[in-house]
Amino acid sequence: MKQKALAALLYLFALMPFWFIYMISDVLYYIFYYIIRYRKNVVFDNLRNSFPEKSDEEIIKIAKKFYRFFPDMILECLKFKNISLAEVKKRITLVDEDELTRHLNQNRTVIAVTAHYANWEYGIHRLGAITEAPTLIVYKPLNNKTIDNVYNQVRSRFGAIMVPMKQIVRHLAKLRGKPSVSVFVADQAPLYSDADYFLQFLNQETLVYTGVERISKMTNGPVVFCHIGRKEKRGYYFCKFTTLIEDPSSYTDKEITHIHNAFTEKIIREEPQYWLWTHRRWKRKRRK
Repeated sequence: MKQKALAALLYLFALMPFWFIYMISDVLYYIFYYIIRYRKNVVFDNLRNSFPEKSDEEIIKIAKKFYRFFPDMILECLKFKNISLAEVKKRITLVDEDELTRHLNQNRTVIAVTAHYANWEYGIHRLGAITEAPTLIVYKPLNNKTIDNVYNQVRSRFGAIMVPMKQIVRHLAKLRGKPSVSVFVADQAPLYSDADYFLQFLNQETLVYTGVERISKMTNGPVVFCHIGRKEKRGYYFCKFTTLIEDPSSYTDKEITHIHNAFTEKIIREEPQYWLWTHRRWKRKRRK
């Protein structure tokens, strides 16, 4: 019953035109930033620790830009319940698509990496429609099963297959010998039980998943970064594909992990307002 009710509410909201949801978003900016101060301590701590070289004025400017964008991203995601594929294709442009498709044409398993940057949910919808090869979206299940089920139904509307992180090896074993894409959102905060490797990320010691590296070496699959960025026009994005790793077997232990995290950091530094600064990325510290 709860799942049906939530799905119905999402459907009703998704009927609203984009111009109207952006009016709501403008109001939410003031509510989030000035009234309820949603996770402002987390956002400002993250920004100051990530950019110690920036002045307070620069940090405030980035934070305000982030809070301007944040409600846009949330409300755009709620539109996905009934958005058409044609609308998705209009709103997210593919750049260097052949950096993905050439590997699939070689019958390879592509390990795609992205981040909680811009509107990564658009990327999930668009990636599922690029190729007929299976597109596996590797995700960490939510504790709330109702929300988890509803959102996974929405995310898989255009062919993407939602795969819990701990089941990805099993799924890839079934696809052995066939081309496929496995998409990892690699900047999540892992549990201690799931990761034990720290590296420097945005000037901070950061616990990271090494799954991208392990899966790419297991499948000998190229690592392709999917940079989802925002265009100037509100509600419009691009997805630029860059092959970071052609031959995983030629890299030393943890080198691939450093490469794709460094690439993510470079993107964040260029336009920091589009990263998810409310995310408690650094809550895991090295155990003594």
